[in-house]
Amino acid sequence: MKRIALSVLLAAVFWFLMFSPLLSLSCNFWLMMTCASLTLTAMAIAFGGWPRLLFYGRKSELGASLRMDWHESVLGAGIAAVLWGVFWIGDKCSQLLFDFARPQVDLIYGIKDGTSSTLIGLLLLLIIGPGEEIFWRGYVQEHLGRHFVHRLGDTKKAQTKARNIAFVCATAAYTLIHVSSLNFMLVMAALVCGIAWGALYRLMPQHFTAIVISHAIWDAAAFVWLPF
Repeated sequence: MKRIALSVLLAAVFWFLMFSPLLSLSCNFWLMMTCASLTLTAMAIAFGGWPRLLFYGRKSELGASLRMDWHESVLGAGIAAVLWGVFWIGDKCSQLLFDFARPQVDLIYGIKDGTSSTLIGLLLLLIIGPGEEIFWRGYVQEHLGRHFVHRLGDTKKAQTKARNIAFVCATAAYTLIHVSSLNFMLVMAALVCGIAWGALYRLMPQHFTAIVISHAIWDAAAFVWLPF
C-alpha cells in the first residue's frame, strides 16, 4: 500500500508541475509528460511485476497480462471510437450549457502550440497513452484490489467488494490529480475517462491489452487526429 501511495503522490506532483496555472515553468510540456509517463510506467513494472504486465501469462483473479492479439486491437479501436463519440456529444452539450467550456478546452489544446503534431501524436500513441493505462489500471487499480482482498478476505463476495473499492479509489485518484489545473473541463474529462477505463478493467481485466490500445488511440484521436 505504501508503494501505491508513493506512486500516486509522484503522479500528483508531475501533474501539478505540468498543469498548474500557478507555475510558470519554461520546460517543454511534452518532454515533461513523456518523462512522467516513462517514470510511472517503470514504477508500475517494478512494483507491479514485470512478467505479468509485459508478457502473456495465466489470468489472475484481478487482472490480466498484456498480449499481442488482433482481436484486442480491434476491440481497443472500437472502445476508442465509442469514447470519442461520447466526448463529441459532451463537447457540444457543454458549449450550450457553460460559457467557459470552449475557452477551457482551447486552453488544453493550446499546449500543442510550438510542437509538431506528428510528434505529439506518436508520443500519445506509443508512450503517454499506454503508460497512463499501465500505471492507473494495470498497477494502481489492480494492486489496490489485491490489497483490499487481503484485508476483506478471499471469498467471492469479498473479492467483488475489493474490486469495486479499488475501481472507485483509482478513479478518484486519477481525477483528483487533474484538479491542480483549475480547469473544470479537464477535470470532467479525466473523471469520464477514469470511469470508462476503470469500469472496463473492473468488468473485463482479461482484455487489458484492448483497454491500453483504446487509451492510446483515444489520446491521439482527441488531441491530434480528430480534435473536438
